[in-house]
Amino acid sequence: MKKTPLIAFLTPLLLIPSLANASFLPPDLIDGFANIISWVVLIVMPIGFIAGFWYVHILPDTIAKRREHPQRDAIHALCILSLFVGGLLWPFAYLWAYTRPTMYKLAYGTDKYKPIDKELEAEQAEVK
Repeated sequence: MKKTPLIAFLTPLLLIPSLANASFLPPDLIDGFANIISWVVLIVMPIGFIAGFWYVHILPDTIAKRREHPQRDAIHALCILSLFVGGLLWPFAYLWAYTRPTMYKLAYGTDKYKPIDKELEAEQAEVK
């Protein structure tokens, strides 16, 4: 068979060492790419993590304001408190923002948020 001269010719070519790079980048660009990655890891990622953490923790307060939850001040306080205890209270604030108090309308006549200042003004206007 005629394959033996071809194999005899290709075998030495396969055994010759060639240059191998351990990176997908050329050797002169590796340091620059490593500097970019280090700045991203040291500066951009912590800022993004803090911003994301803050956004997630004020989300229940934003939802309560949008839905005019009657207890949104308490939800806001729970969100702030959750920041100091590592986010353990955040799920409770999130659930609270989506629920309505069952007897609140019966007790106060409305289930919408009314700021304390406006309540005092309304009571003083009724007295006069």
